[in-house]
Amino acid sequence: MSRPSDSRLPASFLTPGSSSFADFLAQQSPELLPGRRTPPSGQVDVPHGTTIVAATFPDGVIMAGDRRATMGNVIAQRDIEKVYPADEFSAVGFAGTAGLGVEMVRLFQVELEHYEKIEGTTLSIDGKANRLATLIRGNLSMAMQGLAVVPLFAGFDPQAVGGRIFSYDVAGGRYEETAFHAVGSGSLFARGSLKKLYRENLSERECVMAVIQSLYDAADDDSATGGPDLTRRIFPIVAVVTADGFRRLPDADVGAIADEVVAGRMQRPDGPAAQLI
Repeated sequence: MSRPSDSRLPASFLTPGSSSFADFLAQQSPELLPGRRTPPSGQVDVPHGTTIVAATFPDGVIMAGDRRATMGNVIAQRDIEKVYPADEFSAVGFAGTAGLGVEMVRLFQVELEHYEKIEGTTLSIDGKANRLATLIRGNLSMAMQGLAVVPLFAGFDPQAVGGRIFSYDVAGGRYEETAFHAVGSGSLFARGSLKKLYRENLSERECVMAVIQSLYDAADDDSATGGPDLTRRIFPIVAVVTADGFRRLPDADVGAIADEVVAGRMQRPDGPAAQLI
């Protein structure tokens, strides 16, 4: 009979412990955490992504992101994805260092899945927002070197029966936003656009139209934000989170709305005007 293999998992992997996967990783392999790596010296030029917007509507919340990543004055990528499902009932997007942003999103997804498997229940939306704040705080050393990641988190809250939005700073500060918010270099223009377009009683399609209009306005004034690419048919990623869960809108549906937005801009380049009361 052959000798049992020594490739079995260590006892620490089989012993019940913290419901936080990040805490477990910090104990077993801390070098795998983004914030535990040695920060680079000097100025580092890496791809950065912007802009992410989110807005609530009566049935939930919508999050959308443009597809451009820049590296200095160069367009590094035209079809980057910056909006992802965090779990079944929440979405997360990021602005900032593209590589670290994707890595942080993946770690956050595993963090939520790990908690659910250990505890047998899902975290509350406030708990999810707090876990993401902890991950951002762990990346502070990288942020101080210019490799910052600033996420935007949103989800459906069954207790409040509606969508909620959370923003963060580079130190892990967590802030709940009302109605809509945006992060990234084009966020100032996107929020300004939503101020005139947003209403609390928007339908899902109207809310999608509003966030795409806001991304168009951001791209119109911010060179790092990409607008709809009609020749390559590259459009923003749009996610909808309701009581039925996370749903990414098909590219064909987003493209149809983007075509409608562009057609409207041919008549009025500055976009639709808000009604005066």
